[in-house]
Amino acid sequence: MMNRLPMSVTASTPSFADDTPGRAPGLVLGIESSCDETGVALVHASGQGVPRLEAHALHSQIEMHQAYGGVVPELASRDHIRRVLPLATQVLAAAGRSLAEVDVVAYTRGPGLAGALLVGSGVACALGAALGRPVLGVHHLEGHLLSPFLSADPPEFPFVALLVSGGHTQLMRVDAVGEYQILGETIDDAAGEAFDKSAKLMGLGYPGGPALSRLAETGDPAAFKLPRPLLHSGDLDFSFAGLKTAVLTQARKLGDALESRKPDLAASTQAAIVEVLLKKSMAALRQTGLRRLVVAGGVGANRELRQRLNAACLVARVRVHYPELHLCTDNGAMIAMAAAMRLQSGRAQAGRDYSFDVRPRWPLDAIDT
Repeated sequence: MMNRLPMSVTASTPSFADDTPGRAPGLVLGIESSCDETGVALVHASGQGVPRLEAHALHSQIEMHQAYGGVVPELASRDHIRRVLPLATQVLAAAGRSLAEVDVVAYTRGPGLAGALLVGSGVACALGAALGRPVLGVHHLEGHLLSPFLSADPPEFPFVALLVSGGHTQLMRVDAVGEYQILGETIDDAAGEAFDKSAKLMGLGYPGGPALSRLAETGDPAAFKLPRPLLHSGDLDFSFAGLKTAVLTQARKLGDALESRKPDLAASTQAAIVEVLLKKSMAALRQTGLRRLVVAGGVGANRELRQRLNAACLVARVRVHYPELHLCTDNGAMIAMAAAMRLQSGRAQAGRDYSFDVRPRWPLDAIDT
């Protein structure tokens, strides 16, 4: 049986005028389906203040993919199809809203898995067409970048952002919505990949990064001397492929002793990643002269990283902001928020052309192309 949304909708003129840049977009429904989480959320924007999250719901596919040791794209796409409309119904009910009240439908256009992106894009554009409402495709990484604005302590522009999400590790200067200058980025493996790949080498389950972090809590971070790639390079770029190789070498050296030394190896690996992220972030603050740091993306939930950054920023008298822990992973709230802020700032216009494409590879510095 097909999932259906309640459709007690009559033809009407939406309150949002998509030909008026900078106008408050009203109620934005956001859909995220870039990888292995299906997220739906409602964000309300009125005036020039920070948009407000009204409700959100999230389904994680972790349990489904665990048997395969990683994300299976075809399974991910099929699960998004099953989940997105029930989640939308759940969010509308939680917010006490009807579908007719939605002013804009936003969705993740990229980057991500092509099939998964097509599910969210197709549903969003179909909803927009059925409602006669404008739609807007959102950059997944911009969603992460702006997710701290959903927190109880939202940042103010300008700030330095450390974006550590999946296969992306970037430092950038953020002057306003859509005004991003990349200061440094990974030249091979990202921090999230270093966590996940190192965990796999240690025989930890999927998802590897959180498993490694939990194991590290009982280990000695100084037990093994692991490299800190590009730590003293003089620039703000990252490289974690060499660390992964060093973890593999150390695991092989340990042999049968690996099982009993896993906590120490996990703690040493985490310490190496965190130190690089910490030192490069503080260098970016010094280089730009800015006094505010925003940390976003899944790795931003790492407890050790937060503790080290909090301590360093306290000494440097720098404000540091994070998304709420439950909003560090992929979610619909960040997509709705990014759409609302782009529309509110006049950086984007939603439209009623319901044809769509997706961009599995979409650099953040090409966001307006």
